[in-house]
Amino acid sequence: MSINIDSNYQASKYEDKIYKLWEDCGCFTPKIEKDKEPFVISMPPPNATGVLHLGHAVMLALEDIMIRYNRMQGTPSLWLPGTDHASIATQNKVEQILSKEGKNKYDLGRREFLKEVDKYVKNSQDIIRNQIRKMGASCDWTRERFTLDKGLTNAVQEVFIRMYKDGLIYRGDRIVNWCPRCESTLADDEVEYKELTEKLYWLKYGPFTLATTRPETKLGDTAVAVHPDDKRYKDMIGKKFMIPGVLGDFEIKVVGDTAVDPEFGSGAVKVTPSHSFTDYEIAKRHNLPFKSIINEKGQMMENCGKYAEMTTKECRKAILDDMDKMGLIENIEDYTHNLSICYRCGHTIEPLISAQWFIDVNKKAIKDGRKKLSIKEKAISVIREGDIKIIPKKFNKIYFHWMENLHDWCISRQIWYGHRIPVWHCKDCNEFVASKTKPNKKCKKCKGSKWKQDPDTLDTWFSSGLWTFSTLGWPEKTEDYKYFHPTSVMETGYDILFFWVARMIIMSTYILNEIPFKTVYLHGLVRDKNGQKMSKSKPETCIDPLEMIEKYGTDAVRLSLVIGSSPGNDIRLYEEKIAGYRNFVTKIWNASRFALMNIDEESLDKEFEPGMVKSIADKWILTRLQELIKKVNKDLKNYRFSDAGTSIYEFIWGMYCDWYLEISKGEHKNPAVLKYVLENVLKLLHPFTPFVTEKLWSFMKKDKLIINSTYPKVDKNLIFEDEANILEIIKEVIGRIRSIRAELKVEPSKLIHAIIYADKYVDGLESKRETIMRLARLESLELKEKGPKIKNAKVELVDKIEIYLPLKDMIDYKKEKNRLEKEYKQKSDYIQNLKKKLNNKGFIDNAPKDLIESEKAKLECENEKLNKLKFQLKELEKL
Repeated sequence: MSINIDSNYQASKYEDKIYKLWEDCGCFTPKIEKDKEPFVISMPPPNATGVLHLGHAVMLALEDIMIRYNRMQGTPSLWLPGTDHASIATQNKVEQILSKEGKNKYDLGRREFLKEVDKYVKNSQDIIRNQIRKMGASCDWTRERFTLDKGLTNAVQEVFIRMYKDGLIYRGDRIVNWCPRCESTLADDEVEYKELTEKLYWLKYGPFTLATTRPETKLGDTAVAVHPDDKRYKDMIGKKFMIPGVLGDFEIKVVGDTAVDPEFGSGAVKVTPSHSFTDYEIAKRHNLPFKSIINEKGQMMENCGKYAEMTTKECRKAILDDMDKMGLIENIEDYTHNLSICYRCGHTIEPLISAQWFIDVNKKAIKDGRKKLSIKEKAISVIREGDIKIIPKKFNKIYFHWMENLHDWCISRQIWYGHRIPVWHCKDCNEFVASKTKPNKKCKKCKGSKWKQDPDTLDTWFSSGLWTFSTLGWPEKTEDYKYFHPTSVMETGYDILFFWVARMIIMSTYILNEIPFKTVYLHGLVRDKNGQKMSKSKPETCIDPLEMIEKYGTDAVRLSLVIGSSPGNDIRLYEEKIAGYRNFVTKIWNASRFALMNIDEESLDKEFEPGMVKSIADKWILTRLQELIKKVNKDLKNYRFSDAGTSIYEFIWGMYCDWYLEISKGEHKNPAVLKYVLENVLKLLHPFTPFVTEKLWSFMKKDKLIINSTYPKVDKNLIFEDEANILEIIKEVIGRIRSIRAELKVEPSKLIHAIIYADKYVDGLESKRETIMRLARLESLELKEKGPKIKNAKVELVDKIEIYLPLKDMIDYKKEKNRLEKEYKQKSDYIQNLKKKLNNKGFIDNAPKDLIESEKAKLECENEKLNKLKFQLKELEKL
């Protein structure tokens, strides 16, 4: 037959067309089949701010493997895509765009500014959708969601109001992480830390000497804390002292608290309750007064006298000058510590007291049998009891530690873009009610009828915490919700285990009293060739997945992200690795092309039957294929994606291409087995390399696309252990002959003679005589059961088989003697030089010990090589 297959695979020529074909055919949209348990993944929604990075690419590759595999198992498989509004990040982006035009959000006002954000997001979403398609992600676009769409907004409001009515949400003044640049609070896990070397100032502080990195906060001090067991200060605990200050003397109280490290500084620390989380807790425990001195713009407040309206940095400089004049600075030294910064804009965080909305994580609100649990306790119990499995297991311990130390969650943000808090304040008395819409009733407290909505928005993680069920039609409880929830797997990076995964568990167990997913699979970070974190500040370390797709094709990029990776561990990625997998994709194409060009029309139409198996080679490749099918299915079911991919890679490259296709040339060709193996290999590969496999499948005259085909299952009728073992022996024989040829540097074109005493394997080897001679490059082959030992020949043993290769057929005596003698002389001279160096007293006395040992080891190694050359020359003389 004549199949028109391009000699080279050009990914860019096929990929977009194939993806459109899948989408147009509805391949990604599962039907509800109530007699089957579905497989469901809620895609971690990329932020609506722009571009696909390597973290997204890893996530998309792994999740698509899971979805395609389960779909091919006949399981209704839903992969629900969407985007996250990412309030702070998105608002920052738009503000940056406006600043380039000389505008800010206040120039536009809230309504107009939000219109600008919506325009930006719509454009960004189109880019993201295209990028997800480029990765070959077979997600159900008909069910795509956005965290700010109407249905999800309704779900967010519903959850807020329920939690408020249950007493879980409250408004209060507490210390929070505040970003003066974003003018908003941040959750504890949205704070990043940057190691910084700053100054540590030793201040004279009444009867104390204290060390601090923030002398400007002295204006808000209300106490000095010491460890209660510190003998130096034991008699001072409970007493009050007047402290000289730049704005006059002020009173402090000395308290004993175990939070103080007696080894730090002088063992006494100043306490600024309104601007330090540790000091806040100390103040609460000892009923200390609070004094706020820094406002939400990061400036000193009016109660700071002449320092008012200065930034904290400006105030630090000014106050240090004044302290120095007053003789209050004892010493200044360098000090390395971790500075808290905003995870979005990098600005220094200012802890300050603010009126915010919080979720009480310790209130007993969930019924669990006869007892009640807090949302924190419930989220811990579903992991501890095994309802949710985290892969790898080592993250259980980290999860428990984080959850057990979880503080009340600050859910309000002082930004404009996001879910507006569904709370309405009475304009007359500021009483408030939780409601999705503006109340049409009078205020219970003052009977006023004018209402204004709370200006704050909700933390992005509040809405994304509802992602698994709000996207499926909750609270309406649609058919999709009833069938597809809880989901099967949450696959994401280990770096957002606490940002997001923990919050989904909290929200789902509280609202639905069920888990959001059964398994959490955590992938690692993508690092550069040297294991360094990829950084925008070092462009040479960064890899753009879309650029790599354009250059090498999607399948190559996917393989490079999956093979070699393991859950919870970082992976290294570099262009040469991607290029290597492009070569593998090319190998798949060429091998398939060869096979298809050797299958006639009649064989292509026939269904494979065991009776079509003919040779030992057929039985060997079919046996190894069944082993592969068994292993890959087991690996994929147990989330060992790299192991599965590696096994397929090794089978195609090492067995199918290097051996079976070579054996299958000429008289040994069996189109039926060629086709059967190719079909199954393409199906095994499809979840990993969807594009090249779908294109090759199109040449095989099938009714279904490969995406809709059935994943291979083991066929016990196609396992032939005895015959497979014989072929392994034949492979080993050919391999040993090739090794000897390489060792003796026999030209590839030169045909040699071989005598093989094959014992019980003589019939098996005889059946593959032509193959052995062709692949081992033999001019003649004597095959016998037994025989006498042959002199002047290279000998190799394989099991009970003796292989003799006469040296006279392989070696040009004069040429080989000259080569060995030349190499012997060079080696001898080199050894003499090494000996001279090691006998040199100056070298032995002055050289580093490691270098001397290295030279001695080198001498030993070179002597071994010289003895080998001497032996080879003696053996040559015998010819």
